[in-house]
Order: sequence, then C-alpha cells, then structure tokens
Amino acid sequence: MIKLLCSIFLLGASVMAADKNVYEFTLNSIDGQTAPLAAYKGKVVMLVNVASRCGFTPQYSALETVYEKYKDRGFVIIGIPANNFAGQEPGSNQEIKTFCSTKYHVSFPLMSKVSVKGDDKTPLYQFLTDKSANPQTGGDIKWNFTKVLVGPDGRIITRFEPDVTPDAPQVTAAIEK
Repeated sequence: MIKLLCSIFLLGASVMAADKNVYEFTLNSIDGQTAPLAAYKGKVVMLVNVASRCGFTPQYSALETVYEKYKDRGFVIIGIPANNFAGQEPGSNQEIKTFCSTKYHVSFPLMSKVSVKGDDKTPLYQFLTDKSANPQTGGDIKWNFTKVLVGPDGRIITRFEPDVTPDAPQVTAAIEK
C-alpha cells in the first residue's frame, strides 16, 4: 500500500512538473522592478544567460539584430545576466545595463543578475535545467549565452548551447516555426 501511495505521489509530481511553464516565474528587471514572465504570454521568447566579459559577449550584436528583425512579429529576447562562469559578469545591474546599451545598443529586456547554476540557482533556472520537467532540453547550463527558446504557451521548444550564434540558421528557423 505504501509503495502504491508513493508511486501515485511521484506520478502526480511528474504530471505537475510537466504542466509547469516559464510564465509561472517572476524575475526582476535590470532596474529592480518586478518582471513577471507572464507579461510575455503569447510571444515566442528567447531566454539567454548573458555576461559582459565572456568570449561569447559579441553575441549581443547578433541578439540585438535577431530581436530587431522579429520583435514586431511576437518575439522577444530576455537577457539574464549571471556571474556563474569564471566571474565574467562581475558588475552591478547598473554597470551591466550601461555596458549593454553603450557597447551593443541592446534594446531587448534585461533582467537583474541571477544565478543559473549551483545551490543558489534562481527558480526559473531550476525549472529550465530540470531533466524530469524538460527531458529534451534540461541539464546544467554549461556556460554563458545558452539560449532557451520558449513558445507562446510558455513551454520550452528547444535549447541552443553558447557556441550556436543567435543568428544561426537553426535558431532563426526555430523562431520562425
């Protein structure tokens, strides 16, 4: 009987995890304002953990280009600064915002710095990396500029590792699909 109850509980937990989507999470904007991801319902969203001092930092240019190309068609990029990899995002939120706007003319939304890995991982990234909730796309974030594409329903479509540029054919094809 106890085994049966445990099995039912675990099955229920799996179903609940599978029903979860990114719109259930809230971050803070780079300016410290509450930023519920539910504000993006109905849009295709690309979540990107970014860093200002990374070898992939020049991807900001391609991110901005892709954002400009698709933003009027229901697409948004959300940059999420994180300092989890070799201390490559050490600045304050204001320093990050200034860097992004002056160096790369970023106009897509930026969030406050969070942790995307480790014991202090933000709840959004706990969900994004959870293999049981997201078997196809879950797993640890390996480096800066990992891109997670989310459908209009808030469910994860696919994930692109840092070496795949935002303007790569497979990325733009996934956005357009």
